[in-house]
Amino acid sequence: MRYSNMFIPTLRDVPADAEAISHILMLRAGFVRQLAAGLYIYLPLGWRVLNRINAIIREEMDAIGAQEISMPVLHPAEIWQQTGRWDAIGDEMFRLKDRSGRDMCLGMTHEEIMTWLASREIRSYRDLPQVWYQIQTKLRDEARPKSGILRTREFLMKDSYSFDASEEALEKNYTLHADAYHRIYERCGLRFFMVESDPGMMGGAVSHEFMAPSAAGEDEVAICSNCGYSANVELALSNPIRNEPVEMTREEVHTPEKRTILEVSRFLKLPASYFMKSILVMTDAGPVLALVRGDHDLHEKKLANVVGSHRPAQKTEVKEMLGIEAGFIGPMGHKVRIVADEALREGPFVSGANRPHYHIKGVSSADFEAEWHDIHVAKEGDLCAKCGGPLHVERVIEIGNIFKLGTKYSVPLKAVFLDESGQEKPIIMGSYGIGPARIAAAAIEQNNDKDGMVWPEGIAPFDVEILPLNVNDAKTMEVAEDLYRQLVEKKIDVLMDDREERAGVKFKDADLIGIPTQIVIGEKNLKEGLLEIKTRKTKETVKVKFEEAISHYLGR
Repeated sequence: MRYSNMFIPTLRDVPADAEAISHILMLRAGFVRQLAAGLYIYLPLGWRVLNRINAIIREEMDAIGAQEISMPVLHPAEIWQQTGRWDAIGDEMFRLKDRSGRDMCLGMTHEEIMTWLASREIRSYRDLPQVWYQIQTKLRDEARPKSGILRTREFLMKDSYSFDASEEALEKNYTLHADAYHRIYERCGLRFFMVESDPGMMGGAVSHEFMAPSAAGEDEVAICSNCGYSANVELALSNPIRNEPVEMTREEVHTPEKRTILEVSRFLKLPASYFMKSILVMTDAGPVLALVRGDHDLHEKKLANVVGSHRPAQKTEVKEMLGIEAGFIGPMGHKVRIVADEALREGPFVSGANRPHYHIKGVSSADFEAEWHDIHVAKEGDLCAKCGGPLHVERVIEIGNIFKLGTKYSVPLKAVFLDESGQEKPIIMGSYGIGPARIAAAAIEQNNDKDGMVWPEGIAPFDVEILPLNVNDAKTMEVAEDLYRQLVEKKIDVLMDDREERAGVKFKDADLIGIPTQIVIGEKNLKEGLLEIKTRKTKETVKVKFEEAISHYLGR
């Protein structure tokens, strides 16, 4: 492809509303343009990247026996109503009515539709296993679209679904997908982790996420370098470092207007880890008092796994239920359900004294009855619950996920099969997603420098960029055209910058776009029969004879 024929609208200035590096560089390098909040147009270079990612995905999915199909984006509501997700999913779902008044939605995922198809086409154990996949547009009404193509309202997703007769067969398909995902991300040049995760709205018993380390990520994972344990912090189990033993005489202390852990900690000159934080939440079954150590945050999802859906109690509810205002609550003497974090088993601690402007020292687990669970957010420096090694918390971008759905969708949608004895059984399912745009963004986040993108070879928009510095020089263009022809014949994707621009402009644009290899053809070197081959990642440049350029490139 010739640069003069391509639409590559590069920008010199950083867009004012862009924060993530990937967002900034994709705008500046002319890969995308924003239509509206969370809606992006992929320009030629951006679309080439997505197509190369999709080609890798297709190759690896086909290799494990998956079969590609295509599902509609527009779905009838009744299928979602059968699984209960029509009501369970909130404003994230785009809903509409057709001209007949029929409720419809725009697909944010395709579990229901895939299961609907399986319920009509799979009859016998002889039809199983099946793995179907698609690369399809999804729509989700994100409340706060941000970070460019990382969090959008319309996005492309590869989603595949396995249909099996047994849990053992599901385990095989789950492992096949996990292995395929490892190969996909490796071929895309990413650093990544496979971590345990919370199934969330997808449901099912087991799930894992694939996470790419990046400062732009919205998730965090806890990783143990000692045993390899890794999990999303929404699920990660950890043992906090124990407090050093201290003598703490049981006594009430006056703490005027000191309500927060930070305020009381400073007032009493004790670290926050020696305090007990009491948080009242309201559930469908009534109030629950959640207790965590003062230096920890309460993990909402972990608590929800114990008590169900809940919300923070309002100040008036705290006063009504516990007889004390927030900020001075202690765990003693209350007739409400108490859920305490495991880190509080060994005291003593300081807690609220259940009267205004007072706290009490010397509180221990013997002073109250509680259910004990891990309900704190794992943090840097905690110890691994499996081996005791230190945990490292890293910010990441989610680039894929896999779920063991079991029969969550097959039962309500009546996707069943007859087993070998003629008994009707529900199909056992798995769901597996990958975000191609998230792979592209993660690749940029992990591979960039002050000059622009540094694309991994597997997903770059082009393999090689030829830079003839003087397009008006006959010899320069003769060599450039010959190189271009030879590379194209060898099925190598080439961009040739044939613009009448200064050398500095061409170099800046080439570094911004980030194609892995640059071949620079200048008049001075040509006089010696040489040209330069530059590796974008390392910025290393070698001079080679122009008749050896192709063999040098291929033999790197």
